[in-house]
Amino acid sequence: MEALGSNGAFWGWRLPDIRRPKRPSPSKSKSSDSTVKSTGGGGHHFPLKQAVTAASLALTGDTIAQLNDRWRKRKQSVSDSSDTSKDIMSSVISHHDWLRALRMTTYGFLLYGPGSYAWYKFLDNCLPHQTVQNIMLKVLLNQIVLGPCVIAVVFAWNNLWLGKLSELPNKYQKDALPTLFYGFRFWVPVSLLNFWVVPLQARVAFMSTGSIFWNFYLSSTLSK
Repeated sequence: MEALGSNGAFWGWRLPDIRRPKRPSPSKSKSSDSTVKSTGGGGHHFPLKQAVTAASLALTGDTIAQLNDRWRKRKQSVSDSSDTSKDIMSSVISHHDWLRALRMTTYGFLLYGPGSYAWYKFLDNCLPHQTVQNIMLKVLLNQIVLGPCVIAVVFAWNNLWLGKLSELPNKYQKDALPTLFYGFRFWVPVSLLNFWVVPLQARVAFMSTGSIFWNFYLSSTLSK
């Protein structure tokens, strides 16, 4: 019998193991399923809620900018005519630039929403504690990293849609730095509130709400 060897070996030849493999117990499979669920499956998901929020608020900011711009122009052109405010408003609404609105909406949905959510998540992972030093560092990084990236991307996105990528360097030289410096004055206090008070899940919504005012300025700058 010893000639057979262990595990069914016969004179140096290893025989296949025909025993039925053990099935994992239900308790183990349930625990593994719960582990996968708790870790989120180990993959990355598209932040749809944040993307939709950013897109809708970008659209709102652009709409306000368009209406305000056309209202002022229309009011100046008819100051000496007999048109009523109702006629001016109907004219303003009928001449809405929907392609411009779509540019800003897709920028919010595809770029700003997912990108800013990933950025805030990265900052929270690197600086998890809500200390004064960490909050000030987050605000600083937000302005010197996220701010220039947002300006660069939205200008490039706008010129790409307009088919004017060759004019992008001139656009950067003319409007990028003034827009960035204006953004510093607006976003520093907003960022302080964002990192100090607002939880991670609501940060994109909070910053996007502030972006209504920012997009109003940005949309007006891009349309020059």
